[in-house]
Amino acid sequence: KVGHVDMTGAFKEYNTTKAAETKINDAKNSAKKEYDDRADSYKKALDDINKLNQQLEAPALSADAKTQKAKDRDEKIASIKNMEREINEFRQTREKQLQEQAVRMRDGIVKEITDVVMKKVTADSMDLVFDKSGVSLNGVPTVMYAKDSFDFTSDVITQLNKAGNNPAPKAAASPVKK
Repeated sequence: KVGHVDMTGAFKEYNTTKAAETKINDAKNSAKKEYDDRADSYKKALDDINKLNQQLEAPALSADAKTQKAKDRDEKIASIKNMEREINEFRQTREKQLQEQAVRMRDGIVKEITDVVMKKVTADSMDLVFDKSGVSLNGVPTVMYAKDSFDFTSDVITQLNKAGNNPAPKAAASPVKK
């Protein structure tokens, strides 16, 4: 007995996939907001430095006032360099965390789908099952043709989306560190 399943279609139609995508998008939006907040602080600090530079060029300033403003500017420059480093580290760390979280969620979902497929394979005593959504390295579909009667994708999707069969994505439980 031969069968085929559209793993990409099952993945897209699985309710847990949709919930996981929502969680990842929420985490991405949160990270973007935090990044934007940091970038805004950076821009404000840069504006402060530019204002100090303009004040330093004013001819009416006394030598002591120029020395003090130069000292303030140098401190702000050191501070802004730290901000720049922190922003870059934050961005890199958060991107890596989000990618790892997405991979963990995807792996868990693929395992759940595969488990349902394997139950169907065992129950129907199938000898061979193909993923009709797969393509070869040349971009050619690995299954060129198969009778629709061999396709059990809808059975897999139905089983996956049954009430009580939607465990929360496991990777969502791990908090994303700031």
